Amino acid sequence: MFSNIIHSGFDLSLMMFLPLVGIVCLFVLRPNQRQWAWFIATLFAGATFAKSLVLLLAFDPTAKGMQFAEKISWIPAFGINYSLGIDGISIWLVVLTTFLTLVVVFASQTVTEKLRAYLTCLLLLETGMLGALLAMDGILFYIFWELMLVPMYFLIGIWGGKRRVYAALKFVLFTASGSLLMLVAIVYLANMCAQQLGQVSFAINDWVSLEFSHREELLLFSAFLFAFAIKVPIFPLHTWLPDAHVEAPTGGSVILAGVLLKFGIYGLMRFGVPIFPEAVIVFSPVLAWLGVVGIIFGALMAWVQTDMKKLVAYSSVSHLGFCVLGFAAMNKQGFEGAILQMINHGISTAALFLVVGVLYERKHTRLIADYGGLAAKMPAFATVFLIFTLSSIGLPLTNGFIGEFLLLYAGFSYNSVLGTFAVSGVILGAMYMLSLYRRVVFGPFDLKRNGDIADLSTNERLVFAPLIVLVFLLGLYPKPFLERIAVSSAQALYYLEQQPALELYRSGEIAFLSDSSYPAANEDTLLP
Repeated sequence: MFSNIIHSGFDLSLMMFLPLVGIVCLFVLRPNQRQWAWFIATLFAGATFAKSLVLLLAFDPTAKGMQFAEKISWIPAFGINYSLGIDGISIWLVVLTTFLTLVVVFASQTVTEKLRAYLTCLLLLETGMLGALLAMDGILFYIFWELMLVPMYFLIGIWGGKRRVYAALKFVLFTASGSLLMLVAIVYLANMCAQQLGQVSFAINDWVSLEFSHREELLLFSAFLFAFAIKVPIFPLHTWLPDAHVEAPTGGSVILAGVLLKFGIYGLMRFGVPIFPEAVIVFSPVLAWLGVVGIIFGALMAWVQTDMKKLVAYSSVSHLGFCVLGFAAMNKQGFEGAILQMINHGISTAALFLVVGVLYERKHTRLIADYGGLAAKMPAFATVFLIFTLSSIGLPLTNGFIGEFLLLYAGFSYNSVLGTFAVSGVILGAMYMLSLYRRVVFGPFDLKRNGDIADLSTNERLVFAPLIVLVFLLGLYPKPFLERIAVSSAQALYYLEQQPALELYRSGEIAFLSDSSYPAANEDTLLP
């Protein structure tokens, strides 16, 4: 019976749509039934997380390709299918999504206004994120990609800070502008399927077999890259991120940092590498340098911040720069490190936003100068804050160390100059995070301003407890995590290694955006 539940044939759909069932249940309640709303949302978020764990346990780390695949013809006239699948690139991101959603829903008891609507947005956002991670059809992916924007827009715009409308609009305008170019590329790819395969198709697997001219591949990849670069966010397309983080409620910041920012790297690995391997090789030097610039720029900007939330937001730009560098390195350590570091960042940075949220709920200020000496009044908080500070700077035995080590190794293997610059980001990261901790937790305690501040409540300890377990589990025993990434990572590398351009690039014989080293492009198939 248990086996039938695991392999019902629609495991991924069941997990993906469970949050929507929870939304339906929420609408049955009256607006003043806050506790029931919180209980129902927690129940469905917990069930979704449990289902993702069942899939994780049943996931075969040695199998190639997609597992638990589902495919139903949806709009056959246009070659659109309801097609889902999961592999080593997405499995941990799926579990991270369901886990952080449960954490945020559980921690939402402190939301005072429109709790039912707030929970509805979180559950809808969860379905959107899971759908984008599982979709194996271009149109289906685009629908879920856009679906993610709507609830996040409302989370920032309704429950955010004083400049919430500005931040929400900026977030949507940035991400939507990238999405439109991606849609054009998606439609173009489907049309190419009609020309080369005899039928219109939005299936990612069909796109992998298409043949492009050099210029055509560069243009199509550029359209996807623009959308994904905004999402990471890669410098200089990061400007929406600090505003969105600062104005978003704590739950919105946790999901934004913990999951949404990962879709850029995920998209590059899911779409870029298998469909446009040659273009990935050509663009990799630019991506590597932008990644390193993001590492240093994000760290320096975090160093000068006076607002704790803005500091953590800029630290995300720095940390995700390592993932961009790892992706651009195009080697085993880079790919595995990028995926693992996305998980690590999702745990550490999400936890740091929760830490800042604890202080903001008590004193309604995020300014570093308004705190100090909290270790005496909040010992449990100081301990939790220290653990996540150390995990964020990649201290050995914490989760951040393994991923950062792999990415630095990949960076040095790719280019020793870039690797050296990336190390400076590690040093800067330790400086601004330890400085933040010192100024908030140690030093003189302002009795007049913070004399009534309380330590962590039981609910808050329950929220932080699983995150702490993950910090040390990943730091002490990363093998199970890396095992589930390895096969899919190797498959992605295989696409690149089949390209003659990779050897040409490594030997320095080709230049960026040059047609001279490639076969002449077919003018009939170029983009207008």
